[in-house]
Amino acid sequence: MSTSSNLPRIFDAVDRKREVFIELANRVWETPETCYMETASAAAHREMLEAQGFRITENVAGIPTALIGEAGEGGPVIAFLGEYDALAGLSQKAGAVEHDPITAGANGHGCGHNLLGSASLLAATALKDWLEATGAAGRVRYYGCPAEEGGAAKAFMVRAGAFEDVDIAISWHPSNFAGVQRETSLANCRIDFTFAGRASHASASPELGRSALDAVELMNVGVNYLREHMQQDCRIHYAVLDTGGISPNVVQAYAKVRYVVRAPELSGLLSLIERVKKVAQGAALMTETTMQSTILAGVSNMIVNTPLMDAMQDIWESIGTPEFDEKDKAFAASIRATLTKEDIASSWAQERLEMRDDLPLADFILPAHNELRQMGGSTDVADVSWVVPTVQAYGPTLAIGTQLHTWQVVAQGKSPLAHKGMITTAKVMAATGLAVLESEQLREAAKADLKRRLRGQVYTSPIPPEAEPPIAAMTSR
Repeated sequence: MSTSSNLPRIFDAVDRKREVFIELANRVWETPETCYMETASAAAHREMLEAQGFRITENVAGIPTALIGEAGEGGPVIAFLGEYDALAGLSQKAGAVEHDPITAGANGHGCGHNLLGSASLLAATALKDWLEATGAAGRVRYYGCPAEEGGAAKAFMVRAGAFEDVDIAISWHPSNFAGVQRETSLANCRIDFTFAGRASHASASPELGRSALDAVELMNVGVNYLREHMQQDCRIHYAVLDTGGISPNVVQAYAKVRYVVRAPELSGLLSLIERVKKVAQGAALMTETTMQSTILAGVSNMIVNTPLMDAMQDIWESIGTPEFDEKDKAFAASIRATLTKEDIASSWAQERLEMRDDLPLADFILPAHNELRQMGGSTDVADVSWVVPTVQAYGPTLAIGTQLHTWQVVAQGKSPLAHKGMITTAKVMAATGLAVLESEQLREAAKADLKRRLRGQVYTSPIPPEAEPPIAAMTSR
């Protein structure tokens, strides 16, 4: 952990620029853009990088909304990972305590990524300022990463070699609680299955038709049966993208369905994908249609890192939670009034904690544990964790009980309580980066822990070599 003489300097560096980065978080909140369309958000982060004196690389891995800012010379390379993509259909007025979209059906930051990228960039800036003030050797990088929500941009960036010389990577995620993320994540893959048949008059000459929509429906039925015969902690879900038209008297010659396949480990994911493909092939055979599968994106399972988690835990416990005031607590209570008892209980259960129904905001740090726990979601941060020792914080930016990917997250996204959680988490990340810079022993321990956990496995991207970032596919159906 960093010495006490240096921690105050890092914290001061965060505090000096807190208002500037709160403005950045609010700006991104106000222009929510989804997977690979984050042009305004990426531009805002680029402007901030330039204003803070970073050297900028754009179009990372061929992705127009991915960028890197770097500062410093020599020494270890410390990466801070930021995100700024929103979610479709979650438009919501800031501060409203009932569902009240700004624009019906529009986007909203239902996972708090407006805060995520801003805090990571603030932490990187604070460490940059410390390097400049002290003349210490070291490089700090901010990775502006789009399309975490289903687009796997970091996996494409890893495949392109963007992290090859990084020593340690640091990130975070908005949460109900304060602490260190110690859970692994599910590997997943996003695949489009396109069926092509033959159109005909559905009444006059049905025997001449070959229905692509029938193939989609049969595939979905087949996958439902497959669910009975796969690992318990695997997941498969789908969305029909194109049903082939709106005329029931025409046999649909074209249909398209998108699947997400998840598994605890990358090796299991790859084998499950092949089984899903066989179901699709069977559906095509039964309907005498043709089938084409296209992998759009894929992410690995998270590799946690005990030395880094323990170092971040120490820092969290030395800092403590944000100082939420009575207004913050009252707003949190009003948000909680929109939640179910099951929502609130679920938040506590996910952390294996006894529920405190009287607590609207986190006033404690999540206890440390080193048992292997599995979270239900997936993230492309995982691909970074296979090639670089990686650690993530949980930042307390939400009323306890708030479920991610909901309008309640968006409603809290510009609130003072969210800003306080964001700033405190930026301090934790900046201090963790400082600890890594100052301690070669910590860096080597982190690298040894990654090697041990990989058990001789070599990172294999879940994205096929020929696949390109699915910018067009993700921005249209």
